[in-house]
Amino acid sequence: MNTLRRLDRLIAPTVCRSAAISTSLWPHRWMSQSTTISPGSPSSKSTVNAAEVRGVAQILRQQKGNLGQPTSVSHPHLIQPDELVPGVELTEIKERRSQLMQNIRAYARSFGGEFNGHSSTCHMLVLGAASKKYMSGKIPYVFRQNSDFYYLTGCLEPDAVLLLTIDEAQNVQSELFMRPKDPHAELWDGPRTGPELAVPLFGVTEAHPLSQLEAVLAKRAGALKPHIWFDQKSTDLPSLAENMMRLSGDQHRPLLPAYTFLEAMRLLKSRDEMQLMRRTCDIASRSFNEVMAETRPGQSEHHLFAAIDYKCRMRNASYLAYPPVVAAGQNATVIHYVANSQLLGQHDLVLMDAGCEYGGYTSDITRTWPASGLFTEPQRTLYDMLHQLQGEIIGNVMKPGGETLDQLFETTCYKLGKYLQEIGLVGKSFSEYKELVSQGYRFCPHHVSHYLGMDVHDTPHVPRNTRIVPGMVFTIEPGIYIGQDCGDVPPEFRGIGIRIEDDLLINENGHVEVLTEACVKDPRALQELCKQQQRKPGASSAETF
Repeated sequence: MNTLRRLDRLIAPTVCRSAAISTSLWPHRWMSQSTTISPGSPSSKSTVNAAEVRGVAQILRQQKGNLGQPTSVSHPHLIQPDELVPGVELTEIKERRSQLMQNIRAYARSFGGEFNGHSSTCHMLVLGAASKKYMSGKIPYVFRQNSDFYYLTGCLEPDAVLLLTIDEAQNVQSELFMRPKDPHAELWDGPRTGPELAVPLFGVTEAHPLSQLEAVLAKRAGALKPHIWFDQKSTDLPSLAENMMRLSGDQHRPLLPAYTFLEAMRLLKSRDEMQLMRRTCDIASRSFNEVMAETRPGQSEHHLFAAIDYKCRMRNASYLAYPPVVAAGQNATVIHYVANSQLLGQHDLVLMDAGCEYGGYTSDITRTWPASGLFTEPQRTLYDMLHQLQGEIIGNVMKPGGETLDQLFETTCYKLGKYLQEIGLVGKSFSEYKELVSQGYRFCPHHVSHYLGMDVHDTPHVPRNTRIVPGMVFTIEPGIYIGQDCGDVPPEFRGIGIRIEDDLLINENGHVEVLTEACVKDPRALQELCKQQQRKPGASSAETF
């Protein structure tokens, strides 16, 4: 049985819930679980205990915030005193770790006295950070942390490892393994937090240098005889995978995948996460509006790519959430067009699919607009139809035909087929429901929704037939793509691609919020916005950014 579905049944049997994810996993309802060190836990001179270090604020003042990542001391413009990362307090991140282990334990106990061939009630989970990637030689890409690791630790350093355990008494212990302080390495790559300061900064029970990982894993496993949870296929650290394989063999315990438990938690956003989603979507929305207003024929798709990147960063986004699609003219009929190298023609539509990342959370917007500020008649016909359709689909969320992402997709395809039939692009001979769904899918061959959060395609293993509940964030993005080779479509409609995408949140009150509402899409307002730059004195069609 699907782990997410079983977990839903276990955590709160008295709470009304969806078909797959329980609203009892709602983060702001989490009960704080103290993390304690079990008697006899191993220690050494390089092991740091929480009782042996001073408060975070004092340490940060002494270090002048000069740790392995931004802090409230070094970056007060981004991080508040009680926060570990922008917008999220340390207490919430600690609660996530405790809740995860409690969920895993509850799931295992639902099988009775024995789970996976063993009777132990103890569990161990190991999760690695991302590693640094290189463009060439010693030139690294911008580092981005593994989303699950960041969710559970707030740590932005590479190559670290998190160990979580829960014992028979339900005591949860968290341990971080970090790169040690190294003046020479820090001269080149910047400061490290080191295990000495990891306990107060990240709120873990203990911290160790990476060199102790294998020994500590063996001691913990030997003492607890736990079930071992580790996502071997997704780890970014080959040495960690090798350690875990050895541990599995030594303990005669299989490595169990934990991603479904993490995704079940990440699917439902806390109040702080909701605020971060509102912020990242607002940044992208206002940046889109400026790019659309400044667009004109003669520019390159590449210039618009640079413009959206610049404008998002100027609003404090870290970077774009993914390589954007900037497609002019018939390039927009290629759904994942990312070459972004063509010039904008006088009568071209521009389709831009872009988003940004702020505080570890992403936005995802698509708008389509005329490069000249004026739609042609065929373009306006299709745009008006798609704009109306998207509005209807958003209005259908959490209602019959819109209670899951899959239902929203099917409803979209059916309505698109009907509307295309009304404007003459689909024959009148199609009358059955399934036939019209098929015709809609022909012109919009991608799903119209995906979950959104720390990743653009967030929690990918959560089924899209999961009932929509408060806490979820997802996209609504119908499109229509008519290639030049569509011989059964009137010639004036060929070579047109249009997509309109917004990000939706079901808030704690169960209301639908369109997080990207500030991004202009109404056809009249869009046309007026796009003509603003044209009216400025000295504006030239050949002028570039």
